[in-house]
Amino acid sequence: VHLHMFYLLSAAPEFPILERRNWLIHLHYIRKDYETCKAIIKEQLHETQGMCEYAVYVQALIMRLEGKIQQSLELFQSCAILNPKSSDNLKQVARSLFLLGKHKAAIEVYNEAARLNQKDWEISHNLGVCYIYTKDFKSADEQLNLALQLNKHDLTYSMLGKIHLLQGDTEKAIDVYKSAVEFSPENTELLTTLGLLYMQLGKYQKAFEHLGNALTYDPNNFKAILAAGSMMQTHGDYDVAMNKYRVAAYSVPESPPLWNNIGMCFFGKKKYVAAISCLKRANYLSPFDWKILYNLGLVHLTMQQYASAFHFLSAAINLRPRMSQLYMLLAVALTNLDDADNARRSHEQAVQLDESDPLVNLNFAVFLYNQGDKKAALLQFQEMERKVNTQVENNSSTEFDPEMVEMAQKLAGALQAAAGYSKSMQMSTEPEADVSRAPSPPTVPPGDPEEEEEETAKLTEKKSKPKAVAE
Repeated sequence: VHLHMFYLLSAAPEFPILERRNWLIHLHYIRKDYETCKAIIKEQLHETQGMCEYAVYVQALIMRLEGKIQQSLELFQSCAILNPKSSDNLKQVARSLFLLGKHKAAIEVYNEAARLNQKDWEISHNLGVCYIYTKDFKSADEQLNLALQLNKHDLTYSMLGKIHLLQGDTEKAIDVYKSAVEFSPENTELLTTLGLLYMQLGKYQKAFEHLGNALTYDPNNFKAILAAGSMMQTHGDYDVAMNKYRVAAYSVPESPPLWNNIGMCFFGKKKYVAAISCLKRANYLSPFDWKILYNLGLVHLTMQQYASAFHFLSAAINLRPRMSQLYMLLAVALTNLDDADNARRSHEQAVQLDESDPLVNLNFAVFLYNQGDKKAALLQFQEMERKVNTQVENNSSTEFDPEMVEMAQKLAGALQAAAGYSKSMQMSTEPEADVSRAPSPPTVPPGDPEEEEEETAKLTEKKSKPKAVAE
C-alpha cells in the first residue's frame, strides 16, 4: 500500500504555476490561520503577477473578516474580471456592496449572478433581503418564495415573515412562521416569534403552546421566558411568573425588560418598595425606555408619592409625547400636588390625543366635577359614554373594569345624568383577567385602570392597573 501511494504521489502531474499553492491557502483559511494564509497568498500573487483568481478570492474573504469591506470589494471585482463566468465571484461582489449599504447596486450584481446560475438559493434569498432594504416588498416576496422552492431554509422563512410584519399583516406573517415551524419544529427562535405574534392577536392559548415548546427545547431562552412570564403576570400568576424570571436572571442579569417585569410582579403582589427597587434597576439599565418610566410613575402614584410620580411621568412624556394615558396619570399626580391649572391642561391634552379609552374622559369628568365645573364635566361624561357604546357595538362581549363602572355610576348620580348610561356598562359583572394590554409593541401602554383610595368628600380619579410589558 505504501509503495502504491508513493507511486501515486510521484506520478501526480505538476500543477500549473497559477494554482500551485491553492490547496495550502485553502488549508490555512479553513483552520482560521489567517496570518500564514496571507503570507502564502502574497507569494502566490508575486509569482503569478496577481493573476491567481483563488488567491485573490481568499485574500478578499480575509479582508472582509477584518472589516475592510471596501478593499475586499475591489479584490472580488478583480476576481470577477479574471473569471467573468463565475457566479460565486459576482455573489461576493454583491455581498460586499450589500455590506456597504449599496443595496441597489447589490441587486444589479445579484441579478447578473442569477443569469449565470438560476437555481441558487443563496442568490434568491439575498436578493429578497436587498429588496426589503429598498422597500420593494413585492419583489422581496417573490425572491424569498423562489428561494424556498429551491431550498427550505429557516432564515428565508424569517425574512418572509418579516416582510409581512413590516406591511402590518400579522395574519400572513403567522402563516409563514407556521410553515417554518412545521419544517423546523425545534427552532426556538421561530417558535418564540410565532408565540409572540399569537400573543399580539390575543390568542393566548396558542401563544402559550408555542412559547412552551420553545422552552422545552431551550429552557433558558430569554425571549420565550419573558413572554411566557408576562402572560402569566397578566393573568395574575405572579409567583409562577417570578419563578420563570429567576431562570432568566441567571442568563441575562442586565436585562431592562426583565427587571421591569419583576418589578411589576412585586407591584401585583402589593410589595411596592421591592417593585420600585426593581424598576429603578431597569431604569438604570435603560434610561430611555418609556414603559419603565410609565410603570415607575404608576407605582409612585399608588404609594401616594406624587412628586416622584410627576418626575417619572414627565420623563415618559418626553419620550412618548402622543400617549394620552401618560397625560391622564400626570394630571392625577398634579391634582394631588394641588396644581389644578396644570392638571386641567394635562387632562385636556389626554382627551385630545385619545380616541378610544373611556377612562381618559371619565377622569377628566371627575376632575371637572370636583373643580365645580359641572357643565364641562357633563360634556366629558357624554364623550366617555360615546366611547363605551362604540366599544360595546364593536364587540358585544367587551368587559369593563368594575371599579370604573362604579365610578361612572357615582358620577352619573352626582351629575344626574341619563340613567341609560349605566345599562350599557352593566355587562361587566365579574372582573375578568384583562389581557387586552398584554405585552405587545410599544404603541400600547403597559397599564389599565386602577382606583386610588376614595376620599369622602370628592370623587377620586382612577389610575392604571399594572401591566408588565415584555419586549
